Amino acid sequence: MKDDDNATMHAVLKGDRRAVARLITRVENTARDGDETLRAVFKHTGKAYRIGITGPPGAGKSTITNKLAAVFRARGGSVGIIAVDPTSPFTGGALLGDRVRMADVELDDGIFIRSMASRGSSGGLSRKAAEAADVLDAAGFETILFETVGVGQSELDIAGAADTTVVVLVPESGDAIQAMKAGLMEIADLFVLNKGDRPGADHAVMSIKMILGFRPHNDTTWMTGVLKTQANDGKGIDELAAAIDRHREFLVQTESLAQRRQARLRGRIRAIVEAKLDTHFWTPERSQELDEVLSRVVSREKTPYDVADDLLAHFAGRTT
Repeated sequence: MKDDDNATMHAVLKGDRRAVARLITRVENTARDGDETLRAVFKHTGKAYRIGITGPPGAGKSTITNKLAAVFRARGGSVGIIAVDPTSPFTGGALLGDRVRMADVELDDGIFIRSMASRGSSGGLSRKAAEAADVLDAAGFETILFETVGVGQSELDIAGAADTTVVVLVPESGDAIQAMKAGLMEIADLFVLNKGDRPGADHAVMSIKMILGFRPHNDTTWMTGVLKTQANDGKGIDELAAAIDRHREFLVQTESLAQRRQARLRGRIRAIVEAKLDTHFWTPERSQELDEVLSRVVSREKTPYDVADDLLAHFAGRTT
């Protein structure tokens, strides 16, 4: 690493907030030449506990994230927050709505908040979010909270980034049924029915519990909990933090935490390989090769499968 990079890395390991911010910015903006920095960061990770907060838009994820951060901070630990906001169609950056809603904890030196643009990621997390979490982990933040963009049914990749996944719903709009269809039932370790003072809240809680009752259980299976909160008033947040603690203890006792983290690293390695293959495969020459044959696909002389096989064969021949 260059001298400047070494100095930044040393400052990050000491918890310097400006260095952390600079390094996350570099991670976000780096395409091909970031591997060296990320390698240096990764060696210092593995200590932080990662919690995902997900669910449909308007459920109160930002408020819950804000309140949870305050609870964990009150225990004396440091907290990193990665809030993934929708990408602006004009600038490509984050709209920063979550950052505004977390203004009351942002001034705490033990809490670091980073808004990141989703950049077209359909899974609710920016592709760079996991790498940014590594920076926070290396900097010594004990708890890392991911808050997803809130796209609703497609934000399932949070389960691959977090140790504990919290799905936030509200009484309206049949969220329990939507959650079941979207697969959120499968990824949730804890359900939170927020805005629990609204009409229909108790019925929604019972509906979620009824759906969960159909899932098979045994002594080694975590019983997914359902909690009711009123996050704006802070009600139920302490209970949520305690439930996260219980889930963490369960994972440790059953050795599931190590298994989850191994699976997470496996998925991440596959994603890195796929990204590198994509970069190396789609050279300007190969894109031109595709363009030249495309008219034959349009006229049905060749199929998309034939062209794909040809491109892959040429790629394999040039890389062996």
